[in-house]
Amino acid sequence: MPDADLDGRRVLAIVTNYGVEQDELVVPVEHLRDDGAEVTVAAVSADPIETLVGDKDPGRTVQPDTTIAAADPDAYDLLLVPGGTLNADSLRLDDDALDVVRAFADAGKPIAAICHGPWALVSAGVIEGKDVTSYASLQTDLRNAGVASWTDTSVVRDATRYPLVTSRDPDDLDDFLGAIDELLSAD
Repeated sequence: MPDADLDGRRVLAIVTNYGVEQDELVVPVEHLRDDGAEVTVAAVSADPIETLVGDKDPGRTVQPDTTIAAADPDAYDLLLVPGGTLNADSLRLDDDALDVVRAFADAGKPIAAICHGPWALVSAGVIEGKDVTSYASLQTDLRNAGVASWTDTSVVRDATRYPLVTSRDPDDLDDFLGAIDELLSAD
């Protein structure tokens, strides 16, 4: 994947402090920063983020830059919602996280969600009418939330109401990151 020039672009990644899938957080953050974007990792609390690999094995520990409650959605160009079953299930119950998701959607700003990340969009009430993909087990939840279509493919882009990029799992990160780069590179 060619490097994108993302200088001046700001990305907000929201996660809980336990259970985010390591590569769905770490790989996008490192990729975007390497391409010049300023990435802020916001967690529920200021405590270290304990990532997991495959929802079970301990991964890297990541220090958040801020809390979700303290993050200002207006200051960012794109919202990144990583997965991990435990992370996503807890994140969709966090009012501050749901407020951030709604703020991005209401402002027409891009959102990128991978794996179980779209659960937050369901709980925020911003997924209806969208074309999406996700981890396979979420397809019924997404259909019940009113998505236009769910497709088993590496990445799905939808521009209805707000730009949305969704992806299935860490195996699809190259396609997911390419789609994010395209969104952030557009004028």
